[in-house]
Amino acid sequence: MTMRRSAGKMQMARSLWYVKPGVVELRTAPLGPPRQGEARVRTLFSGVSRGTERLVLSGTVPPSEWERMRAPLQDGAFPFPVKYGYCATGVVEDGPDDLLGRAVFCLHPHQDTFVAPIDMLVPFPSEGPGAVSPRRATLAANMETALNAHWDAGSGPGDRIVVVGAGVVGLLAAHIAARMPGAEVTVVDVAQERHTLVETMGARFALPDDAPKDADFVFHASASAAGLQTALRCAGMEATVVELSWYGDKPVAVNLGDIFHSRRIRLISSQVGQVSPSRRPRWTYRRRIEAALRLLADPALDALVTAEIDFTDAPKRLPELLGPGAEGLAPVMRY
Repeated sequence: MTMRRSAGKMQMARSLWYVKPGVVELRTAPLGPPRQGEARVRTLFSGVSRGTERLVLSGTVPPSEWERMRAPLQDGAFPFPVKYGYCATGVVEDGPDDLLGRAVFCLHPHQDTFVAPIDMLVPFPSEGPGAVSPRRATLAANMETALNAHWDAGSGPGDRIVVVGAGVVGLLAAHIAARMPGAEVTVVDVAQERHTLVETMGARFALPDDAPKDADFVFHASASAAGLQTALRCAGMEATVVELSWYGDKPVAVNLGDIFHSRRIRLISSQVGQVSPSRRPRWTYRRRIEAALRLLADPALDALVTAEIDFTDAPKRLPELLGPGAEGLAPVMRY
């Protein structure tokens, strides 16, 4: 397809804003042409982070985290009103010749067309060998989180690995682990219906009562105190438990008696705001997202994107998808 640059035309862009607890709305604003070092992208899909954006919608992002949780191209400020989101894919329609017409991933809020610095746009093949669909590519930020968790843990071939919590990040961590030669991977969850999906990722499924008790590495991603307690019970002698859950302002009660000290269990946090020290000097943001997009080339991962809503329906549908007790994996907005 032949692409042409716009001659400095002003456009109108619609974006999604969280405006008060439980309420979102679409706002329209002028969008100027890209300047030197920028490009304009027509959005195809944007992923909704259930855990993070549930906290944003409910207004429960702790004040201590307001600055650290800012999305790179966010407008507004916590708690409200705020234009949030960081999992957009689209096609470049105006900008440098080598990007025109290419599919790109960008850490941008939910918006139907946007201008961003070209160094934040990560191209990916949307057809041919190693292709990643723009819909599946919305998982890139979650895949980066799962990849960094393995770096933080130091997990490797032959390890016994347990993932507690069969949400998106947990399943992506299991997907990576299951591709390590000789690794024994088990995903633990209370939802028996996730059994088939877990096996699709290449792992074994277990309910909490049947979880292994001698893991080398345990990744916790259920965002619940019960899940964290299960993760600790799964850890073997001097094993490592990696906490991936984000609790917002919710206190978490966990028993650090029992086996915690006698097994000398190591409990660490993992979060992509700071990359694992083992990779930090060499792995730039771009290199990490490029790696995440390559890891998303498996069509089996389409099973993680379970709900799709039209962007124009977001004010009505999103509070339902992010509400208390809402189930499902990774919702996406279609533009």
